[in-house]
Order: sequence, then C-alpha cells, then structure tokens
Amino acid sequence: MSHLIAPSILTASFLDLRKEVEMLNNSDADWIHLDIMDGVFVPNISFGFEIIKQIKSIARRPLDAHLMITDPSRYLDEFKHSGVDKLTVHFETNVHLHRIIQHIKSLGMSAGVAINPHTPVHVLKNILSDLDMVLIMTVNPGFGAQSFIDFSFDKIRDLKELRNKVGSKAMIQVDGGVDMKNIRSLVDAGVDVFVVGNTIFSAENPLQVIHDLKFL
Repeated sequence: MSHLIAPSILTASFLDLRKEVEMLNNSDADWIHLDIMDGVFVPNISFGFEIIKQIKSIARRPLDAHLMITDPSRYLDEFKHSGVDKLTVHFETNVHLHRIIQHIKSLGMSAGVAINPHTPVHVLKNILSDLDMVLIMTVNPGFGAQSFIDFSFDKIRDLKELRNKVGSKAMIQVDGGVDMKNIRSLVDAGVDVFVVGNTIFSAENPLQVIHDLKFL
C-alpha cells in the first residue's frame, strides 16, 4: 500500500475554509485531518462540532479527527454525528482506553490512539491489536509549524517491530514537521499516513505540494 496524505486544516485559512476544503477535494489528498483542542490537555483551542459539520457537508474525503482533549469519552457520539470517520484519542488522557476504543468502533468509526513525544510505544502492547491506527506525535501537540523531533524515527521503528510481534494491522501515522526533506526517510521507516499542515497551506501551490508528498 502506498502512503496516505492527510492535510491538517489547523493551518488553513479559516476566512476561506470552503475554498480550502474544495482545494483538498480536488487534490491527491486521501483524508482531511481535524485537530481538536480544548485548551486543557494542550495550550491551544481549535474548533468544535459546528465547524466539523460544515466541513463534512462539502468534504469528499474521509474526516480524520485527532482529539487533544481531556475526557474524550463524553463526546464520542457527537463526533460520529458530526461526520467524523476516523477518531484518534490520546493514550495520556484515558484511564479506560480499551473501553473507549470499543465505543469508537461500535459507532462505526475507525479507532486510533495517539502518543506524545515522551511516551514510549511499548505502552500500547496490550491495546495494539484492537487499533486501526497509532498516531506518533513528532512534535509536541498544540500548535502547527513546529520542527520535527528526530528521535521519532526510533519510535516509528519500535512501533513497526511491536506491530509485527503482536500481529496487528494498525496503520502508523505521524503528525508534525513533515516536509519533502524527511518524508522519504519516514516512508522507509514504516509510516503509512502523514498529517501535513503548514508545509501544504503555506505553499504558493498547495495542490502541487500534496502531489509531491504523495508521489515522491
């Protein structure tokens, strides 16, 4: 399977959000990534259900939501009703992680778990076989346009090894600091899905950048 590109609209122009989503509809992007922040788990606030619903009304790509929020279990049903197709919660915010993953799946969404840069991949050993995806944060979550954390390569390789060991089919996703300089090495390390924000939306020709990231 070739790698997937999931542009994050966190760094898109919210004054022209329809235009930005329609650009993604006409691009080589595979998913549309939604960074949901509550100002508690991370020091930033992004957007909520009404904006997700508006994006869903015009999007022709699956919506991939990354919840950087405390107690996400309160909102799982609402994310489903808002049109999210793939839902990722943080290991660091969930005491009853297995229960939440099962709830997400029962709603018909793909279930993922994200881990912060300081969290080792081995903590996912007992849940990995239940997951559709693992998101390795390659920057500290909360803001776009950050630099890639180099030790993330070791975590990606460790996760790939653990995935093979337990027989999981979970996709490996990375988020943060991805550009044309490092994406080839990340593909070689085992990444399946790339969340890319600033590299795309700050470009003069985002369509070309998405194409280049997809078909490097």
